[in-house]
Amino acid sequence: MTLASAIAIIDDDEPVRDSLSLMLSNRGYGVYAFSSAEKFLSALQGEQLPSCVVCDIRMPGMTGLELQKELAKKWPMVPLVLITGHGDVAMAVSALKAGAHDFIEKPFSPDRLIESISSAIGEAESQRNQDQEKMRLAARINELSDRQRQVMDLAVKGHSNKEIALALKISPRTVETYRAWVMERTGARNIADLVRIAVRLEEIKANRDHPHGGTRDY
Repeated sequence: MTLASAIAIIDDDEPVRDSLSLMLSNRGYGVYAFSSAEKFLSALQGEQLPSCVVCDIRMPGMTGLELQKELAKKWPMVPLVLITGHGDVAMAVSALKAGAHDFIEKPFSPDRLIESISSAIGEAESQRNQDQEKMRLAARINELSDRQRQVMDLAVKGHSNKEIALALKISPRTVETYRAWVMERTGARNIADLVRIAVRLEEIKANRDHPHGGTRDY
C-alpha cells in the first residue's frame, strides 16, 4: 500500500473512522484509516508519506499527543490535525504550540475539517518549496571561493568596495570582480537581494545546528 498524497485518519472508534473516510473520499481525497497510531506508524515509509494526518487525541495505547512527538522526530514535514473532545482542549492547545497544524473540537462540521486539511496541505507544500529554495541557494553559495565569500560577507555588512579592498589587502578593481562573481553565482540583482540571501543562509545554518485512491481500514 502507499500513503503518498493520501489523508490518514486515525481513530479507535470505527463509526468515526468510517464517517470521516466516507466524507473525505466524497470530497476527492485518497484516504487510509487506522484504528491505532501504532498501526499507522508501522505503515509509514520514508518516501511515501501522507499529505495530512487527522488523529484523535485520546486513544488506547499511543495517544494523539504521543504520535505528534513521534512525527516531529522523524517526519516533521507531515502536518497533523488533532480531533479533540471538550475536556482535551488544553492538551490540544499545547500540541498546537508544539507544532500541530490545528485541533478541531467535537462535534465539528465537515467543512471545518476540510478547511483545516486544505490549509495544512497548503502550508506543508509552501514549506517544502521554501526548503528546496534554501537548499538550491546553499548549493550555489558553496560554489563560491573563500575570497568571494569574504567579499560577500563584507558587502552585506555595508562595506564599500574601497573598505573591502583595505580589509582584504586587495585592489578595489579585484573587489569589483569578486562582487560581480558573487552576484552572478547567487542570482542577486542588487545588494538588497544579497542581504536577503545572507539572511536565508543564516536560517539554514541555524536549522542545521538546532534540528529538531479508495478507503482502507487497518
